[in-house]
Amino acid sequence: VQWLVVANGDTPLVTEEHIQMLIDSVKASNADGGLLTLKLDDPQNYGRIVRDGSGRVMSVIEAKDYCTDLHGSFSGEINSGVYAFKVDALEDILFRLDQNNKQNEIYITQLISLAYDAGLIFSAICAGDCSELLGINSPRELCEQEEFLRKKNVNFHFEQGVTLRNSDQIRIGPEVVIEPGADICGPCEVYGQSLIGEGTTIDSHCYIENSEIKCSNILSFSHIHNSRIGKGCSIGPFARLRPGSVLEGGGKVGNFVEIKNSRIGINSKVNHLSYIGDADLKESVNIGAGTITCNYDGQKKHKTIIEKNVFIGSNTALVAPVTVKSWSMVGAGSTITVDVPEDSLAIARQKQKNLLGKNPLKKKQNKSNL
Repeated sequence: VQWLVVANGDTPLVTEEHIQMLIDSVKASNADGGLLTLKLDDPQNYGRIVRDGSGRVMSVIEAKDYCTDLHGSFSGEINSGVYAFKVDALEDILFRLDQNNKQNEIYITQLISLAYDAGLIFSAICAGDCSELLGINSPRELCEQEEFLRKKNVNFHFEQGVTLRNSDQIRIGPEVVIEPGADICGPCEVYGQSLIGEGTTIDSHCYIENSEIKCSNILSFSHIHNSRIGKGCSIGPFARLRPGSVLEGGGKVGNFVEIKNSRIGINSKVNHLSYIGDADLKESVNIGAGTITCNYDGQKKHKTIIEKNVFIGSNTALVAPVTVKSWSMVGAGSTITVDVPEDSLAIARQKQKNLLGKNPLKKKQNKSNL
């Protein structure tokens, strides 16, 4: 026997379990088809289920077409819009559908009354007030279903041993994997194919998408997208990791730091007010505050390579393509445009001049006092 399952397009939370329950029930009753029904306190505009004296489903009548004189007192049972049909049973009734209703539309629900008139057996399986089978017909209903799914995902991770603080303000996507022992504080959003490892802590107001985080600390107001973070790392607060960012074990990205398409090596640090783009930082590199990699020349992106145990002084511009070799230091305020050799001190800045007695502000003050 071939079966055809039909579900309304506005019921996106229908699960495999719901469909299997329907098919199993239809098979058990040796019916030619069946549908899932609901019972709600407020039936709204859902189609009404009509049964005969023996309890057999006679028809599904749309709310606008329902008349108590014709169809009897409403039982409270409504149509969920999920059906299962034997394919050969449809062959005799499918093309009898018409538009004889107040909306002048073709209703799939007419198949139930056509089946009844043809002597076919059609069963209705009531799923109670199951929220997942409710349709979405307005922005409000869309948000209500999103909230239902959010709570379901949060409860699933609670049951897996994840700590979710302020859970009412945590949103977790259906493909996210969170290992037991992770600790997340809301408000927080985790989406896509993200993996949050055991021992990871994520503070409030963070956004994470399609990223892998292994046993690290993510501080508040951090934004992480398509990135990989190794064990023992610290991110934030107010840090942004853009696609292609990789932090190896012990790496640190601090406040108001942006990383893009770059590798931050083992125990390397970018702690303050810096931009690192298209760069490869090896082991134990220290990036001073206000450092930027100038990776774009107006037409192409270029790479900056900083080898192990390098110290970059504050307010430095590294103009790519450029390499800073191991065990070197770059003086604060430098603009580096050529490679720095190993075990070197690079200083690239204008020599300071002190002009004694030349303070222009002091001269203005003297004039104003005359």
